Amino acid sequence: MQNLFNYISRKSPIHELTGATKLVCLLLWTFAVMITYDTRILIALPVIAFILFGVSKIKLSDVKFMIGFTLVFMVLNNILVFLFSPEHGVGLYGTCHQLLPLWGGKYLTAEQLWYHLNLVLKYLSSIPVILLFVCTTQPSEFAASLNKIGVKYSVAYSVSLALRYIPDIQKEYNDISKAQQARGIEMSRKVSLVKRLKSASAILIPMIIMSMDKIETISNAMELRGFGKNKKRTWYMARPFTKRDVLSMVFCALLLALSIWSNLSRGTRFWSPWM
Repeated sequence: MQNLFNYISRKSPIHELTGATKLVCLLLWTFAVMITYDTRILIALPVIAFILFGVSKIKLSDVKFMIGFTLVFMVLNNILVFLFSPEHGVGLYGTCHQLLPLWGGKYLTAEQLWYHLNLVLKYLSSIPVILLFVCTTQPSEFAASLNKIGVKYSVAYSVSLALRYIPDIQKEYNDISKAQQARGIEMSRKVSLVKRLKSASAILIPMIIMSMDKIETISNAMELRGFGKNKKRTWYMARPFTKRDVLSMVFCALLLALSIWSNLSRGTRFWSPWM
């Protein structure tokens, strides 16, 4: 069964950070990537992200499905942008260096290729950090960290349940898929993609029924134990903030400040060698 979004236990400095720290760092990092098209910054961020990925001891084989899915989406995104707006980069950078003639009097330009390079770099900057957050954050500890920084414990616990339920959904899908195939519903590569999609729809109704039943069971169990009665609660997985947590948040805050400064100093989000 392929790993999608669930915690992977390892001994690493990234795993030792609190869940709240990793959430704050993820938000700061994502904002830093989103607000700038300065290629110099976007080249540095993937390098840092892949170094952090190595430090976390998460193997590429652990998340190969999500990496493959993301790469396919990245390629499709670039293709569609190019097909619908092949000279979009010219409008963004304000210069035009024609390379090859295209359809309808349009040209392939160096600016367009530069824009696509930035799109790829944005994906490479964001995806490793998102995978790091999901794969190195223990749901119960994450809920305790959220509650510690002021999030209501009922909300924090709901987030924890959602993260913990993702592996269960994967397992249920796999079990139902095997049961359906045992009944003669073909879902292998021997049949066409359309037929496989139709067969996969037969899994949805059993999954929904099982999910609703599990939600009711958990809700009843929490209600019987008086969950939500008191304003505060204790956490078994709670951990204190350390210097490493503070330094990590400061580092990500500096990256965001660098992106903002880059935009303000030039009066634009975009940078190219021709500007």
